[in-house]
Amino acid sequence: MKKSYAFLLSFISIPAFADIQIFPTQNPFMNKYNNQIEISVGQGFDTGWIIPQPVRPVPFYIGTITYSQPTTFFRVSARRSINIASTLGLHEKYGWKWQDYTIPIIYLGEDISLLKLSHFYTLIGGGIGLQSQQNARIGSKLLFQLKLSFGYMFNERWAGEFFIQHFSNANTADENHSYAFYGVGVTYNY
Repeated sequence: MKKSYAFLLSFISIPAFADIQIFPTQNPFMNKYNNQIEISVGQGFDTGWIIPQPVRPVPFYIGTITYSQPTTFFRVSARRSINIASTLGLHEKYGWKWQDYTIPIIYLGEDISLLKLSHFYTLIGGGIGLQSQQNARIGSKLLFQLKLSFGYMFNERWAGEFFIQHFSNANTADENHSYAFYGVGVTYNY
């Protein structure tokens, strides 16, 4: 009797998962358009590694304007971008003077599509760039960026994204305490 329920449930749920694409070849976040603008903001977290620790938010923020174009990465849909960002630090917390880390950043990045399900998609990305000055937190101007994003397409032109983002110098200097952010963004395709 239980087997027949399991079979019936699996048969009914097939249409719900029919639209899942792993490493989609059709661009899930830019559709038929060749240009994308994104505006995003993020909340900083004090961490020393890739995944931010949400229990330690700090008075540190990031704002980014991104221009992207569609591309592929080993036949998987991707987007290549140039990003202009600025961090904003306010007061002291957890032993850091966050106001010392209000710094402009420019970086090039590429986001690769991992999964698409109807209007939802996920991305993983990386980038390389420069901050305008080195400091006690990241002891070089050179930055490497890692990003994981979850997006939702409202229509062919507009989407919203939630991201986890990490910047460090990949141990190319003595000081490498990193910057880490959770954030949200809105994209427009044209």
